[in-house]
Amino acid sequence: MTHALPGYLCPEDGTRADARTAPWCCPACGGPWDLDFVPDPAAPLEPAAGPHSLWRYAAALPLPGAFAVSLAEGYTPLVPLAERIHAKLDYLMPTLSFKDRGAVMLAEVARRLAPRQVVADSSGNAGTSVAAYCARAGLDCEVFVPQGTSEKKTEQIRAHGAAVRIVPGGREATARAAREAADAPGVFYASHVFNPYFLHGTKTYVYEIWEALGGRLPEVLVVPVGNGTLLLGAALAVEELARRGVKAPALIAVQAEAVAPLADAFAAGAEDAEPVEQRPTLAEGIAIPAPPRGRQILAAVRKSGGTFLTVSDGRLREAQLDLARRGLFVEPTAAACWAAVGPDASGDPLRGRTAVLPLCGAGAKSGLA
Repeated sequence: MTHALPGYLCPEDGTRADARTAPWCCPACGGPWDLDFVPDPAAPLEPAAGPHSLWRYAAALPLPGAFAVSLAEGYTPLVPLAERIHAKLDYLMPTLSFKDRGAVMLAEVARRLAPRQVVADSSGNAGTSVAAYCARAGLDCEVFVPQGTSEKKTEQIRAHGAAVRIVPGGREATARAAREAADAPGVFYASHVFNPYFLHGTKTYVYEIWEALGGRLPEVLVVPVGNGTLLLGAALAVEELARRGVKAPALIAVQAEAVAPLADAFAAGAEDAEPVEQRPTLAEGIAIPAPPRGRQILAAVRKSGGTFLTVSDGRLREAQLDLARRGLFVEPTAAACWAAVGPDASGDPLRGRTAVLPLCGAGAKSGLA
């Protein structure tokens, strides 16, 4: 039995397109797609009856029918870090990164569309995830990475059977090269930024928190933000759960001090972010100088009553080491939220509220800062 895929919807100009035939971006404005999908709030949501993976939230996911791609991703532990603060251990995913939440959705969509090839661009973690899930789905895959990407990450991508194309220049040059390849016939662009199915995978992060806390959410969700894929997924889940009567939390977005276009825009009261200089930072996973979904990210944080915080590389080093001494070894980017709101953070950003933050990537990928 063939099940229809929800179509694409441009958040800027309202253009609609069929997911089976649409280009990777809106042809009218060139921006990323949203998904023309809202789960039925009356549909039973009984995760305990489902598998030990993010597919336990099938009633809220946009892929009808039986799924075939899974590595038992999701369902990660929630552990206390400090008084009123919990951490969700998303680095305990199959490829050691939260990106598996979105990559499994893209691989399932691609499996149903049966393209000639899947291409992706990444500074490491997303590419690794896409490579792994394409391997699971039996799909040919090529991942574009910037020159200077960690050898550990490119080695892992190749180990999953994907081709690696190293692009001279930074993250933006890599994205341009991948998008050019994605314009070819028979190619599926597994973009964690432009393809909205990825966001409907990352939203399961919040559904799992809701389940673990017995049907409620904390007062604050603290999320690292570069391209905003976890934050926007979280915002989707918060809206969907609000329709089921769950009280919505504030969203606190964390950026690296060295590359913080969204924090700058938020402070200036701007609706969108202006591109900033690409400067070196230990938090390379969130060092995005021109996020394509900047307008959506800013709107989501404002709507929630949240704010933006920035952290220096010095604070990242301290936070990464502090987490390691608590038994949690994560990569520097994954320590950003703890650096921003942990006990040694400046001020009192949480103001006594309960909070959950993600530990998104394993320290085994990059070592200590």
